[in-house]
Amino acid sequence: MSTVKKHNGLHNDGPATEAPAAPKPKSHRLISLDAFRGLTIVGMLLVNDAAMDTATPKHLMHAPWNQGITFADMVFPWFLFIAGIAIPFSKASQRKKGMSSASGIWKALNRCIILVLLGCLLDSSMVKRPIFDLGVLQLIGLAYLLGTILYELPGWLRYSVAGLLLLGHWWLLKFVEYPGGHAGILLENQNIVDYINRTYLRTWGLWGVLSVIPTTALVIVGTGIGDLFRRDGMSGSKKTLWVIFTGVLLSMIGWFWSQNLPFNKPLWTASYIIEAAGLGCLVLAVFYWIVDVKGISIIVFPLVVFGMNAIAAYLAPILTKILILQEWTVRMSDGNRVSLIDAALKACVHSYGRINGGWVYTGGYIAVWWLVMLHLYRKKIFFKV
Repeated sequence: MSTVKKHNGLHNDGPATEAPAAPKPKSHRLISLDAFRGLTIVGMLLVNDAAMDTATPKHLMHAPWNQGITFADMVFPWFLFIAGIAIPFSKASQRKKGMSSASGIWKALNRCIILVLLGCLLDSSMVKRPIFDLGVLQLIGLAYLLGTILYELPGWLRYSVAGLLLLGHWWLLKFVEYPGGHAGILLENQNIVDYINRTYLRTWGLWGVLSVIPTTALVIVGTGIGDLFRRDGMSGSKKTLWVIFTGVLLSMIGWFWSQNLPFNKPLWTASYIIEAAGLGCLVLAVFYWIVDVKGISIIVFPLVVFGMNAIAAYLAPILTKILILQEWTVRMSDGNRVSLIDAALKACVHSYGRINGGWVYTGGYIAVWWLVMLHLYRKKIFFKV
């Protein structure tokens, strides 16, 4: 992981009569994309740290198996979608620096390796022993790497590959027979993906590697949105309309496909992938219209603070919770020792009640980390991989 610290300032080393410097090229950075990334971070924190017990809102919990989707189910795929949108911007920056395509792919490979290692570190911390597996960061790294490699293809061929990946995954789930089961059965403990994971992949720590197929398609869809935003000669209003149109179209395709192949996050069904991309387009279109078209950035500033330091905002709260809040203990007034996290929650519930106290705890935890990220933002310290 590298730390990037930016310094902005005006330099006047020549006499006043010196010819003015050439204007800098207009930045293609999408503040709206930072805001969207920040929203996914807030969503992740809400889902991971919800403490309202049975009063936890439905959309902060994952949907039951094969029973639709919730906001919680959108967080992970939106991370992948955003990674895809960023690829065209990254490639353009590399070309401007004179980097070859091979160098760009090598850089993506390095990022993938770092994400896999960070993901294994995170998952090992959870189970208190070294493990190699394919968790959230690992899957993002692998799908991002494949999406970067496939971005070298012409657009029509790239989108064709995405379609084939989704169709191939759909065909695997619906039509491939396997020992002890039947094609098309998608029960939680009886489906072709579970069979392959248990029979062939679990021994090697590769449980879930089949998810790379549909998630790579999602990253490719994201590259198409990134290409649209980078297109010259098109007004911001037209770009907004195109993204809305794409979002509506994808959402409709996803819904219709779900009639044959249900939305299912653990299986990463094609209908779920397409629906997540469609809804992501609609959310991003709103941010883009407000921020990049109308220039009203103050509204999304709290989200941008998280979005500009996404890797730190993802890792730090989870590791702090695992290694400190759940491990360190304090003695309560009744003489019992409890973890810091239980002590904080008990204090909130005691002061505000079970439900309101849970909200205070969850909101307080998010607020603390927002202040940490705000400090880094003001210092212009951004962690990247």
